[in-house]
Amino acid sequence: MTFLIRTVDHTATGREIVRDREVAGDTLTIGRATTNDVVLADLAVEQHHATVELVERGRVRATSTSDHRFAHDGRSTAETQFDPAGGGELLFGTYALAFSRDDEGRVLVTVTRSERDFGNRDAVRGFDLASAMPGKRVMAWAALAAILVAFLAVPVWSHLTREDKRAGADGPDQVALDGSWSTGKLSEAHHALEQNCEACHVEPFVAVRDEACLTCHEDIGDHAAADRLLAGREPMGTGEALLWAVADTFGKEGPAACTTCHTEHEGAGRMQPTAQAFCSDCHNGMDTRLSDTRLGNAHDFGTDHPQLQAMIHQTAGSDELTRVVIDGKARESSGLRFPHDKHLSRTNGVARMAGNLSRYGEALQCSDCHRPTDDRNGFLPVVMEEDCESCHSLAYDKVGNTVRTLRHGDVAQMQADLIALDRAPRQPVVTARRRPGEFQRGGRYFQDFGRPTQNYIGISRALGKDGVCGECHVPATVDGQRGVMPVFQRSSYFTKGRFDHEAHEQETCTTCHAADTSKSAQDLLLPSLATCRDCHQGESATQADVPSSCAMCHSYHPPDFRRKEDDLPAQPAGKVARLSRKGTSE
Repeated sequence: MTFLIRTVDHTATGREIVRDREVAGDTLTIGRATTNDVVLADLAVEQHHATVELVERGRVRATSTSDHRFAHDGRSTAETQFDPAGGGELLFGTYALAFSRDDEGRVLVTVTRSERDFGNRDAVRGFDLASAMPGKRVMAWAALAAILVAFLAVPVWSHLTREDKRAGADGPDQVALDGSWSTGKLSEAHHALEQNCEACHVEPFVAVRDEACLTCHEDIGDHAAADRLLAGREPMGTGEALLWAVADTFGKEGPAACTTCHTEHEGAGRMQPTAQAFCSDCHNGMDTRLSDTRLGNAHDFGTDHPQLQAMIHQTAGSDELTRVVIDGKARESSGLRFPHDKHLSRTNGVARMAGNLSRYGEALQCSDCHRPTDDRNGFLPVVMEEDCESCHSLAYDKVGNTVRTLRHGDVAQMQADLIALDRAPRQPVVTARRRPGEFQRGGRYFQDFGRPTQNYIGISRALGKDGVCGECHVPATVDGQRGVMPVFQRSSYFTKGRFDHEAHEQETCTTCHAADTSKSAQDLLLPSLATCRDCHQGESATQADVPSSCAMCHSYHPPDFRRKEDDLPAQPAGKVARLSRKGTSE
Protein backbone atom coordinates (compact mmCIF):
# COMPACT_ATOMS: atom_id res chain seq x y z
CA MET A 1 0.00 0.00 0.00
CA THR A 2 1.11 3.59 -0.57
CA PHE A 3 0.43 6.76 1.40
CA LEU A 4 0.41 10.10 -0.42
CA ILE A 5 1.63 12.86 1.94
CA ARG A 6 0.55 16.35 0.85
CA THR A 7 2.07 19.23 2.86
CA VAL A 8 0.42 22.65 2.57
CA ASP A 9 2.45 25.70 3.69
CA HIS A 10 1.69 29.42 3.39
CA THR A 11 3.95 32.28 2.43
CA ALA A 12 3.94 35.64 4.23
CA THR A 13 1.46 36.94 1.63
CA GLY A 14 -0.90 34.00 2.18
CA ARG A 15 -0.01 32.06 -0.98
CA GLU A 16 -0.18 28.27 -0.60
CA ILE A 17 2.81 26.04 -1.30
CA VAL A 18 1.81 22.40 -1.88
CA ARG A 19 4.36 19.56 -1.85
CA ASP A 20 3.48 15.88 -2.52
CA ARG A 21 5.53 12.80 -1.76
CA GLU A 22 4.78 9.08 -1.54
CA VAL A 23 5.54 6.70 1.34
CA ALA A 24 5.39 3.01 0.51
CA GLY A 25 4.25 0.61 3.23
CA ASP A 26 1.34 -0.06 5.54
CA THR A 27 2.50 2.14 8.44
CA LEU A 28 3.18 5.85 8.91
CA THR A 29 5.20 7.26 11.82
CA ILE A 30 4.35 10.73 13.12
CA GLY A 31 6.43 12.94 15.42
CA ARG A 32 8.92 15.80 15.80
CA ALA A 33 12.05 13.69 15.02
CA THR A 34 13.31 13.94 11.46
CA THR A 35 13.34 10.15 11.15
CA ASN A 36 9.52 10.04 11.07
CA ASP A 37 7.49 9.74 7.87
CA VAL A 38 5.49 12.82 8.86
CA VAL A 39 7.63 15.42 10.66
CA LEU A 40 5.72 18.00 12.74
CA ALA A 41 7.93 20.86 13.96
CA ASP A 42 5.98 21.67 17.10
CA LEU A 43 7.19 21.48 20.70
CA ALA A 44 3.77 20.10 21.68
CA VAL A 45 4.51 17.01 19.59
CA GLU A 46 6.71 14.23 20.97
CA GLN A 47 9.78 12.94 19.12
CA HIS A 48 7.84 9.78 18.20
CA HIS A 49 4.22 10.64 18.91
CA ALA A 50 1.99 8.18 17.03
CA THR A 51 1.66 5.64 14.23
CA VAL A 52 -1.00 5.20 11.54
CA GLU A 53 -1.41 1.74 10.02
CA LEU A 54 -3.76 0.13 7.52
CA VAL A 55 -6.07 -2.58 8.93
CA GLU A 56 -8.85 -4.77 7.50
CA ARG A 57 -11.45 -3.47 4.99
CA GLY A 58 -9.34 -0.43 4.07
CA ARG A 59 -9.63 1.23 7.44
CA VAL A 60 -6.75 2.97 9.27
CA ARG A 61 -5.85 2.80 12.93
CA ALA A 62 -4.05 5.63 14.72
CA THR A 63 -2.22 4.73 17.94
CA SER A 64 -0.23 6.93 20.32
CA THR A 65 3.32 5.64 20.91
CA SER A 66 4.09 8.15 23.67
CA ASP A 67 2.56 9.37 26.94
CA HIS A 68 0.66 12.11 25.09
CA ARG A 69 -2.68 11.77 23.34
CA PHE A 70 -3.96 13.33 20.12
CA ALA A 71 -7.37 14.50 18.89
CA HIS A 72 -9.59 12.67 16.39
CA ASP A 73 -12.37 14.82 14.97
CA GLY A 74 -12.21 17.02 18.07
CA ARG A 75 -12.07 14.23 20.69
CA SER A 76 -8.90 13.45 22.69
CA THR A 77 -7.88 9.82 22.37
CA ALA A 78 -4.89 7.46 22.47
CA GLU A 79 -6.21 5.07 19.79
CA THR A 80 -8.87 5.27 17.09
CA GLN A 81 -10.02 3.67 13.83
CA PHE A 82 -11.83 5.16 10.84
CA ASP A 83 -12.36 4.76 7.11
CA PRO A 84 -10.31 7.34 5.18
CA ALA A 85 -12.83 7.23 2.34
CA GLY A 86 -15.31 8.94 4.67
CA GLY A 87 -12.74 11.45 5.87
CA GLY A 88 -11.09 12.01 9.20
CA GLU A 89 -8.82 14.53 10.91
CA LEU A 90 -6.08 14.00 13.48
CA LEU A 91 -4.71 16.95 15.47
CA PHE A 92 -1.14 17.03 16.85
CA GLY A 93 -0.39 20.39 18.50
CA THR A 94 -0.80 23.05 15.83
CA TYR A 95 -0.83 20.56 12.96
CA ALA A 96 -3.88 18.94 11.37
CA LEU A 97 -3.68 15.70 9.35
CA ALA A 98 -6.74 15.26 7.11
CA PHE A 99 -7.27 11.71 5.71
CA SER A 100 -9.06 10.84 2.46
CA ARG A 101 -8.62 8.69 -0.66
CA ASP A 102 -7.50 9.98 -4.05
CA ASP A 103 -8.66 8.83 -7.47
CA GLU A 104 -6.07 6.00 -7.51
CA GLY A 105 -7.23 4.59 -4.20
CA ARG A 106 -4.24 5.75 -2.20
CA VAL A 107 -4.61 7.10 1.32
CA LEU A 108 -4.14 10.88 1.03
CA VAL A 109 -2.81 12.63 4.15
CA THR A 110 -3.01 16.44 3.92
CA VAL A 111 -0.79 18.17 6.51
CA THR A 112 -1.61 21.79 7.38
CA ARG A 113 -0.60 24.16 10.16
CA SER A 114 -3.52 25.05 12.45
CA GLU A 115 -3.84 27.86 15.00
CA ARG A 116 -6.90 26.52 16.78
CA ASP A 117 -4.90 25.44 19.88
CA PHE A 118 -3.68 29.04 20.44
CA GLY A 119 -6.65 30.94 19.19
CA ASN A 120 -4.64 33.42 17.04
CA ARG A 121 -1.27 33.93 15.40
CA ASP A 122 -0.12 36.52 17.93
CA ALA A 123 -0.04 33.86 20.63
CA VAL A 124 2.17 31.68 18.46
CA ARG A 125 4.61 34.54 17.84
CA GLY A 126 5.31 34.66 21.55
CA PHE A 127 7.38 31.53 21.16
CA ASP A 128 9.38 32.89 18.14
CA LEU A 129 12.81 34.59 18.27
CA ALA A 130 11.39 37.32 16.06
CA SER A 131 9.60 38.76 19.09
CA ALA A 132 12.91 39.44 20.85
CA MET A 133 15.33 40.14 17.93
CA PRO A 134 15.37 42.26 14.78
CA GLY A 135 14.23 40.73 11.53
CA LYS A 136 16.42 38.46 9.45
CA ARG A 137 16.96 41.05 6.75
CA VAL A 138 18.15 43.69 9.23
CA MET A 139 20.48 41.21 10.92
CA ALA A 140 21.92 40.08 7.57
CA TRP A 141 22.76 43.63 6.50
CA ALA A 142 24.24 44.40 9.92
CA ALA A 143 26.45 41.31 9.77
CA LEU A 144 27.60 42.20 6.25
CA ALA A 145 28.50 45.72 7.35
CA ALA A 146 30.48 44.37 10.32
CA ILE A 147 32.39 41.96 8.07
CA LEU A 148 33.24 44.69 5.57
CA VAL A 149 34.48 47.01 8.30
CA ALA A 150 36.51 44.42 10.25
CA PHE A 151 37.99 42.41 7.40
CA LEU A 152 38.17 44.92 4.54
CA ALA A 153 38.04 48.53 5.67
CA VAL A 154 40.36 48.13 8.67
CA PRO A 155 43.10 46.13 6.77
CA VAL A 156 42.97 48.55 3.81
CA TRP A 157 43.07 51.60 6.06
CA SER A 158 45.98 50.25 8.14
CA HIS A 159 47.83 49.33 4.95
CA LEU A 160 47.51 52.83 3.54
CA THR A 161 48.42 54.59 6.81
CA ARG A 162 51.26 52.37 8.06
CA GLU A 163 54.56 54.05 8.94
CA ASP A 164 56.94 51.74 7.06
CA LYS A 165 55.62 51.29 3.54
CA ARG A 166 58.51 49.13 2.32
CA ALA A 167 57.65 45.60 1.26
CA GLY A 168 60.16 42.98 2.31
CA ALA A 169 61.10 40.31 4.79
CA ASP A 170 63.06 42.53 7.18
CA GLY A 171 60.24 43.98 9.25
CA PRO A 172 56.97 42.89 10.90
CA ASP A 173 53.71 43.15 9.04
CA GLN A 174 51.88 46.35 10.02
CA VAL A 175 48.53 45.60 8.41
CA ALA A 176 45.82 44.95 11.02
CA LEU A 177 43.34 42.06 10.88
CA ASP A 178 44.73 40.73 7.59
CA GLY A 179 45.24 37.28 9.15
CA SER A 180 41.60 36.54 8.37
CA TRP A 181 42.47 36.67 4.66
CA SER A 182 44.97 33.81 4.95
CA THR A 183 43.71 30.44 3.75
CA GLY A 184 46.22 28.50 5.86
CA LYS A 185 49.70 28.32 7.34
CA LEU A 186 52.83 28.77 5.25
CA SER A 187 55.12 25.84 4.54
CA GLU A 188 58.42 25.28 6.36
CA ALA A 189 60.36 26.93 3.53
CA HIS A 190 58.48 30.22 3.99
CA HIS A 191 57.71 30.01 7.71
CA ALA A 192 59.83 33.10 8.42
CA LEU A 193 57.36 35.17 6.36
CA GLU A 194 54.32 34.12 8.42
CA GLN A 195 53.93 37.63 9.89
CA ASN A 196 55.09 39.50 6.82
CA CYS A 197 52.47 39.13 4.09
CA GLU A 198 53.89 42.02 2.07
CA ALA A 199 57.11 40.12 1.37
CA CYS A 200 55.16 38.22 -1.31
CA HIS A 201 51.92 40.17 -1.68
CA VAL A 202 53.59 43.38 -2.79
CA GLU A 203 50.61 45.08 -4.43
CA PRO A 204 47.17 45.12 -2.77
CA PHE A 205 44.57 42.92 -4.51
CA VAL A 206 47.16 41.67 -7.00
CA ALA A 207 48.28 38.03 -7.16
CA VAL A 208 51.84 37.15 -6.21
CA ARG A 209 54.13 37.93 -9.14
CA ASP A 210 57.28 36.14 -10.27
CA GLU A 211 59.33 39.21 -9.41
CA ALA A 212 58.50 38.74 -5.74
CA CYS A 213 59.67 35.12 -5.83
CA LEU A 214 62.89 35.98 -7.66
CA THR A 215 63.80 38.51 -4.99
CA CYS A 216 64.97 35.59 -2.84
CA HIS A 217 65.26 32.80 -5.41
CA GLU A 218 67.48 34.78 -7.74
CA ASP A 219 69.74 31.86 -8.69
CA ILE A 220 66.93 29.49 -9.64
CA GLY A 221 67.44 27.71 -12.95
CA ASP A 222 65.09 27.99 -15.91
CA HIS A 223 63.32 24.82 -16.98
CA ALA A 224 63.63 25.80 -20.63
CA ALA A 225 63.59 28.88 -22.80
CA ALA A 226 60.32 30.82 -22.55
CA ASP A 227 59.45 30.38 -26.23
CA ARG A 228 59.93 26.61 -26.04
CA LEU A 229 57.84 26.41 -22.88
CA LEU A 230 54.95 28.09 -24.66
CA ALA A 231 55.37 26.00 -27.81
CA GLY A 232 55.62 22.73 -25.91
CA ARG A 233 52.54 23.27 -23.75
CA GLU A 234 49.38 21.42 -24.70
CA PRO A 235 46.82 23.82 -26.23
CA MET A 236 44.21 25.07 -23.78
CA GLY A 237 40.58 24.16 -24.04
CA THR A 238 37.88 26.82 -24.25
CA GLY A 239 37.00 26.58 -20.57
CA GLU A 240 40.61 26.69 -19.38
CA ALA A 241 41.41 29.64 -21.63
CA LEU A 242 38.38 31.51 -20.23
CA LEU A 243 39.50 30.85 -16.64
CA TRP A 244 43.01 32.12 -17.36
CA ALA A 245 41.55 35.22 -19.01
CA VAL A 246 39.54 35.95 -15.86
CA ALA A 247 42.64 35.32 -13.70
CA ASP A 248 44.67 37.70 -15.86
CA THR A 249 42.08 40.41 -15.20
CA PHE A 250 42.87 40.14 -11.48
CA GLY A 251 46.63 40.30 -12.02
CA LYS A 252 47.48 36.59 -11.99
CA GLU A 253 50.28 35.61 -14.34
CA GLY A 254 50.01 32.88 -16.95
CA PRO A 255 50.42 29.07 -16.68
CA ALA A 256 54.21 29.34 -16.52
CA ALA A 257 54.19 31.49 -13.35
CA CYS A 258 55.80 30.31 -10.12
CA THR A 259 52.48 30.13 -8.28
CA THR A 260 50.98 27.77 -10.86
CA CYS A 261 53.10 24.90 -9.47
CA HIS A 262 54.10 26.19 -6.04
CA THR A 263 50.92 26.72 -4.03
CA GLU A 264 51.26 28.19 -0.56
CA HIS A 265 49.00 28.43 2.50
CA GLU A 266 48.37 24.69 2.31
CA GLY A 267 49.37 24.12 5.91
CA ALA A 268 52.59 23.90 7.93
CA GLY A 269 55.17 21.30 6.93
CA ARG A 270 56.91 20.65 3.65
CA MET A 271 55.52 22.31 0.55
CA GLN A 272 53.41 19.81 -1.35
CA PRO A 273 55.11 18.39 -4.48
CA THR A 274 53.78 19.48 -7.82
CA ALA A 275 51.04 17.26 -9.23
CA GLN A 276 51.90 15.03 -12.15
CA ALA A 277 49.41 16.85 -14.38
CA PHE A 278 51.56 19.99 -14.42
CA CYS A 279 54.34 17.99 -16.08
CA SER A 280 52.23 15.87 -18.42
CA ASP A 281 50.54 18.98 -19.83
CA CYS A 282 53.74 19.52 -21.82
CA HIS A 283 55.56 16.18 -21.87
CA ASN A 284 52.59 14.10 -23.04
CA GLY A 285 52.84 14.25 -26.83
CA MET A 286 55.62 16.85 -26.80
CA ASP A 287 57.19 15.48 -30.00
CA THR A 288 54.13 16.63 -31.96
CA ARG A 289 54.61 20.25 -30.82
CA LEU A 290 58.44 20.35 -30.64
CA SER A 291 59.63 18.30 -33.58
CA ASP A 292 63.31 18.90 -32.79
CA THR A 293 63.19 17.71 -29.18
CA ARG A 294 65.33 14.77 -28.07
CA LEU A 295 63.15 14.10 -25.04
CA GLY A 296 60.77 11.17 -25.11
CA ASN A 297 57.09 11.55 -24.35
CA ALA A 298 56.11 10.88 -20.74
CA HIS A 299 52.99 11.35 -18.66
CA ASP A 300 53.00 8.50 -16.11
CA PHE A 301 55.97 6.56 -14.70
CA GLY A 302 54.05 3.31 -14.58
CA THR A 303 52.64 3.38 -18.12
CA ASP A 304 54.40 5.95 -20.28
CA HIS A 305 58.02 6.83 -19.51
CA PRO A 306 61.16 6.59 -21.70
CA GLN A 307 63.88 4.07 -20.90
CA LEU A 308 66.38 5.35 -18.33
CA GLN A 309 69.58 6.81 -19.75
CA ALA A 310 72.93 7.48 -18.10
CA MET A 311 76.05 9.51 -18.90
CA ILE A 312 79.13 7.26 -18.86
CA HIS A 313 82.73 7.07 -20.12
CA GLN A 314 82.81 4.57 -22.96
CA THR A 315 86.30 5.27 -24.33
CA ALA A 316 89.21 4.20 -22.14
CA GLY A 317 91.45 7.11 -21.14
CA SER A 318 89.02 9.76 -22.40
CA ASP A 319 86.86 12.11 -20.34
CA GLU A 320 84.25 12.27 -23.10
CA LEU A 321 80.78 11.36 -21.88
CA THR A 322 78.22 9.35 -23.82
CA ARG A 323 74.52 9.04 -23.07
CA VAL A 324 73.45 5.39 -23.19
CA VAL A 325 70.24 3.48 -22.56
CA ILE A 326 70.34 1.30 -19.44
CA ASP A 327 69.32 -1.96 -21.05
CA GLY A 328 72.09 -4.31 -19.87
CA LYS A 329 74.15 -3.93 -23.06
CA ALA A 330 76.04 -0.69 -22.36
CA ARG A 331 79.64 -0.96 -21.13
CA GLU A 332 81.67 1.53 -19.11
CA SER A 333 85.44 2.07 -19.51
CA SER A 334 86.69 3.83 -16.40
CA GLY A 335 90.31 2.69 -16.62
CA LEU A 336 89.92 0.22 -13.73
CA ARG A 337 89.99 -3.56 -13.52
CA PHE A 338 87.71 -4.59 -10.70
CA PRO A 339 85.68 -7.81 -10.40
CA HIS A 340 82.83 -7.10 -8.00
CA ASP A 341 81.82 -10.73 -7.65
CA LYS A 342 85.20 -11.71 -6.17
CA HIS A 343 85.08 -8.91 -3.62
CA LEU A 344 81.51 -9.72 -2.52
CA SER A 345 81.98 -13.47 -2.32
CA ARG A 346 81.45 -15.07 1.11
CA THR A 347 83.60 -18.14 0.50
CA ASN A 348 86.75 -17.17 -1.43
CA GLY A 349 90.10 -15.80 -0.27
CA VAL A 350 88.84 -12.22 -0.24
CA ALA A 351 86.19 -13.15 2.31
CA ARG A 352 88.76 -14.96 4.45
CA MET A 353 91.09 -11.97 4.30
CA ALA A 354 88.24 -9.62 5.28
CA GLY A 355 87.38 -11.88 8.19
CA ASN A 356 90.95 -11.61 9.48
CA LEU A 357 90.82 -7.82 9.51
CA SER A 358 89.07 -6.16 12.44
CA ARG A 359 87.54 -3.37 10.36
CA TYR A 360 85.45 -5.75 8.25
CA GLY A 361 82.98 -8.51 8.99
CA GLU A 362 82.97 -12.09 7.75
CA ALA A 363 82.89 -10.79 4.16
CA LEU A 364 83.07 -7.47 2.38
CA GLN A 365 79.93 -5.35 2.03
CA CYS A 366 79.22 -2.63 -0.50
CA SER A 367 79.29 -0.04 2.28
CA ASP A 368 82.88 -0.99 3.17
CA CYS A 369 84.09 0.89 0.09
CA HIS A 370 81.16 3.03 -1.06
CA ARG A 371 80.25 5.90 1.26
CA PRO A 372 77.29 8.15 0.38
CA THR A 373 77.57 11.89 -0.11
CA ASP A 374 75.93 14.29 2.33
CA ASP A 375 72.83 14.67 0.12
CA ARG A 376 72.52 10.84 -0.12
CA ASN A 377 72.11 11.11 -3.92
CA GLY A 378 75.56 9.83 -4.91
CA PHE A 379 78.70 8.31 -3.44
CA LEU A 380 82.11 9.67 -2.58
CA PRO A 381 85.07 8.57 -4.71
CA VAL A 382 86.82 5.41 -3.55
CA VAL A 383 90.18 6.35 -1.99
CA MET A 384 92.94 3.77 -2.30
CA GLU A 385 94.64 4.56 1.00
CA GLU A 386 91.38 4.31 2.95
CA ASP A 387 89.38 1.69 1.09
CA CYS A 388 91.83 -0.61 -0.72
CA GLU A 389 95.27 -0.59 0.93
CA SER A 390 94.26 -2.72 3.89
CA CYS A 391 94.13 -5.65 1.45
CA HIS A 392 96.09 -4.39 -1.56
CA SER A 393 99.29 -3.36 0.18
CA LEU A 394 101.84 -1.16 -1.60
CA ALA A 395 104.65 -2.02 0.85
CA TYR A 396 107.89 -2.92 -0.94
CA ASP A 397 110.65 -2.72 1.67
CA LYS A 398 111.31 -2.64 5.40
CA VAL A 399 114.12 -0.73 7.06
CA GLY A 400 114.33 -1.66 10.71
CA ASN A 401 110.79 -1.32 12.00
CA THR A 402 109.73 1.12 9.27
CA VAL A 403 107.79 -0.17 6.26
CA ARG A 404 108.39 1.65 3.01
CA THR A 405 105.35 1.92 0.68
CA LEU A 406 104.88 3.13 -2.86
CA ARG A 407 103.03 6.40 -3.32
CA HIS A 408 99.69 5.65 -4.98
CA GLY A 409 98.74 7.72 -8.01
CA ASP A 410 102.26 8.94 -8.84
CA VAL A 411 103.92 6.58 -11.32
CA ALA A 412 107.08 8.69 -11.61
CA GLN A 413 107.57 8.61 -7.84
CA MET A 414 106.97 4.86 -7.80
CA GLN A 415 109.66 4.36 -10.43
CA ALA A 416 112.13 6.52 -8.51
CA ASP A 417 111.47 4.60 -5.26
CA LEU A 418 112.02 1.22 -6.90
CA ILE A 419 115.19 2.35 -8.73
CA ALA A 420 116.67 3.62 -5.44
CA LEU A 421 115.77 0.40 -3.63
CA ASP A 422 118.79 -1.04 -1.76
CA ARG A 423 121.26 1.48 -3.23
CA ALA A 424 122.94 1.53 0.17
CA PRO A 425 124.19 -1.88 1.38
CA ARG A 426 122.47 -3.55 4.33
CA GLN A 427 123.18 -6.78 6.15
CA PRO A 428 121.15 -9.55 4.50
CA VAL A 429 118.56 -11.32 6.57
CA VAL A 430 120.05 -14.77 5.82
CA THR A 431 123.83 -15.39 5.81
CA ALA A 432 124.99 -17.48 2.87
CA ARG A 433 127.81 -17.78 0.41
CA ARG A 434 128.69 -14.46 -1.20
CA ARG A 435 130.60 -13.43 -4.27
CA PRO A 436 134.03 -11.95 -3.56
CA GLY A 437 135.53 -8.60 -4.45
CA GLU A 438 133.72 -6.07 -6.59
CA PHE A 439 130.98 -8.61 -7.34
CA GLN A 440 129.98 -8.90 -3.70
CA ARG A 441 126.86 -7.20 -2.29
CA GLY A 442 127.70 -3.49 -1.96
CA GLY A 443 130.54 -3.70 -4.47
CA ARG A 444 130.83 -1.43 -7.50
CA TYR A 445 129.59 -4.00 -10.00
CA PHE A 446 126.55 -4.74 -7.81
CA GLN A 447 125.75 -1.07 -7.37
CA ASP A 448 126.13 -0.18 -11.06
CA PHE A 449 124.62 -3.21 -12.76
CA GLY A 450 123.26 -5.82 -10.37
CA ARG A 451 120.51 -4.30 -8.21
CA PRO A 452 119.34 -1.56 -10.62
CA THR A 453 118.67 -4.21 -13.22
CA GLN A 454 116.50 -6.10 -10.77
CA ASN A 455 114.70 -2.89 -9.85
CA TYR A 456 113.90 -2.07 -13.48
CA ILE A 457 112.52 -5.57 -13.81
CA GLY A 458 110.40 -4.88 -10.67
CA ILE A 459 109.06 -1.68 -12.21
CA SER A 460 108.12 -3.50 -15.39
CA ARG A 461 106.38 -6.22 -13.44
CA ALA A 462 104.54 -3.73 -11.21
CA LEU A 463 103.12 -1.94 -14.25
CA GLY A 464 102.29 -5.16 -16.02
CA LYS A 465 98.85 -6.72 -16.27
CA ASP A 466 99.45 -8.95 -13.25
CA GLY A 467 101.59 -6.50 -11.29
CA VAL A 468 100.73 -4.55 -8.18
CA CYS A 469 99.45 -1.64 -10.34
CA GLY A 470 97.97 -3.72 -13.14
CA GLU A 471 95.97 -5.70 -10.62
CA CYS A 472 93.51 -2.78 -10.42
CA HIS A 473 94.50 -0.45 -13.28
CA VAL A 474 94.64 -0.91 -17.05
CA PRO A 475 98.33 -0.64 -18.13
CA ALA A 476 99.13 2.01 -20.72
CA THR A 477 102.09 3.64 -22.45
CA VAL A 478 102.05 7.43 -22.65
CA ASP A 479 104.77 9.22 -24.64
CA GLY A 480 106.95 6.12 -24.53
CA GLN A 481 106.67 5.84 -20.75
CA ARG A 482 105.09 2.94 -18.89
CA GLY A 483 102.07 3.87 -16.79
CA VAL A 484 98.40 3.20 -16.28
CA MET A 485 95.24 4.35 -18.00
CA PRO A 486 93.75 7.57 -16.54
CA VAL A 487 90.73 6.87 -14.34
CA PHE A 488 87.42 8.58 -15.08
CA GLN A 489 84.51 7.76 -12.80
CA ARG A 490 81.07 9.28 -12.38
CA SER A 491 79.52 9.99 -9.01
CA SER A 492 76.20 10.94 -10.63
CA TYR A 493 75.03 9.12 -13.73
CA PHE A 494 71.70 10.90 -14.17
CA THR A 495 71.80 14.51 -15.38
CA LYS A 496 68.03 14.98 -15.66
CA GLY A 497 66.90 13.35 -12.44
CA ARG A 498 67.92 12.56 -8.89
CA PHE A 499 67.97 9.42 -6.80
CA ASP A 500 67.75 9.38 -3.01
CA HIS A 501 69.61 6.35 -1.60
CA GLU A 502 68.52 7.17 1.95
CA ALA A 503 64.89 6.48 1.02
CA HIS A 504 65.92 3.00 -0.16
CA GLU A 505 67.92 1.93 2.90
CA GLN A 506 65.44 -0.86 3.63
CA GLU A 507 66.65 -2.60 0.45
CA THR A 508 70.00 -4.32 -0.08
CA CYS A 509 72.34 -2.88 -2.69
CA THR A 510 72.12 -5.98 -4.86
CA THR A 511 68.34 -5.59 -5.16
CA CYS A 512 68.99 -2.94 -7.81
CA HIS A 513 72.73 -3.33 -8.57
CA ALA A 514 73.82 -6.80 -9.71
CA ALA A 515 77.32 -6.38 -8.28
CA ASP A 516 77.45 -9.85 -6.73
CA THR A 517 77.37 -11.46 -10.20
CA SER A 518 79.49 -8.89 -12.06
CA LYS A 519 82.81 -10.28 -13.29
CA SER A 520 84.01 -7.19 -15.15
CA ALA A 521 84.61 -3.56 -14.21
CA GLN A 522 82.98 -2.63 -17.52
CA ASP A 523 79.55 -3.79 -16.35
CA LEU A 524 77.22 -0.82 -15.93
CA LEU A 525 75.61 -1.75 -12.64
CA LEU A 526 72.58 0.51 -12.88
CA PRO A 527 68.96 -0.68 -12.59
CA SER A 528 66.70 -0.64 -15.62
CA LEU A 529 63.27 0.98 -15.86
CA ALA A 530 61.62 -2.40 -15.27
CA THR A 531 63.53 -2.80 -11.99
CA CYS A 532 62.28 0.56 -10.73
CA ARG A 533 58.72 -0.32 -11.70
CA ASP A 534 58.77 -3.31 -9.37
CA CYS A 535 58.02 -0.81 -6.59
CA HIS A 536 57.26 2.51 -8.31
CA GLN A 537 54.19 3.17 -10.43
CA GLY A 538 52.37 6.31 -11.49
CA GLU A 539 50.90 8.95 -9.20
CA SER A 540 47.39 7.46 -9.24
CA ALA A 541 48.42 3.78 -9.10
CA THR A 542 46.49 1.92 -6.40
CA GLN A 543 48.41 -1.37 -6.43
CA ALA A 544 51.92 0.11 -6.34
CA ASP A 545 54.14 -0.06 -3.25
CA VAL A 546 55.19 3.54 -3.90
CA PRO A 547 52.92 5.72 -6.09
CA SER A 548 55.34 8.13 -7.75
CA SER A 549 54.77 11.50 -9.39
CA CYS A 550 57.25 13.22 -11.68
CA ALA A 551 58.47 15.47 -8.85
CA MET A 552 59.79 12.46 -6.92
CA CYS A 553 62.81 12.21 -9.26
CA HIS A 554 62.74 15.36 -11.39
CA SER A 555 62.96 19.04 -10.63
CA TYR A 556 61.34 21.75 -12.72
CA HIS A 557 64.40 23.89 -12.03
CA PRO A 558 67.11 21.31 -12.83
CA PRO A 559 70.30 21.77 -10.82
CA ASP A 560 73.67 21.13 -12.44
CA PHE A 561 74.31 17.57 -11.26
CA ARG A 562 77.62 17.39 -13.09
CA ARG A 563 79.93 19.11 -10.62
CA LYS A 564 83.61 19.58 -11.34
CA GLU A 565 84.68 16.94 -8.87
CA ASP A 566 82.33 14.36 -10.39
CA ASP A 567 84.45 13.66 -13.47
CA LEU A 568 88.18 13.39 -13.89
CA PRO A 569 89.43 15.73 -16.63
CA ALA A 570 91.52 14.36 -19.45
CA GLN A 571 95.30 14.23 -18.99
CA PRO A 572 97.53 16.33 -21.26
CA ALA A 573 99.47 14.33 -23.82
CA GLY A 574 102.79 13.02 -22.56
CA LYS A 575 101.74 12.74 -18.91
CA VAL A 576 100.77 9.67 -16.95
CA ALA A 577 97.64 9.85 -14.81
CA ARG A 578 98.25 10.79 -11.19
CA LEU A 579 95.26 10.24 -8.91
CA SER A 580 94.83 12.27 -5.73
CA ARG A 581 93.21 11.08 -2.49
CA LYS A 582 89.99 12.87 -3.48
CA GLY A 583 89.59 10.74 -6.57
CA THR A 584 90.23 13.64 -8.96
CA SER A 585 93.04 14.00 -11.42
CA GLU A 586 95.81 16.46 -10.77
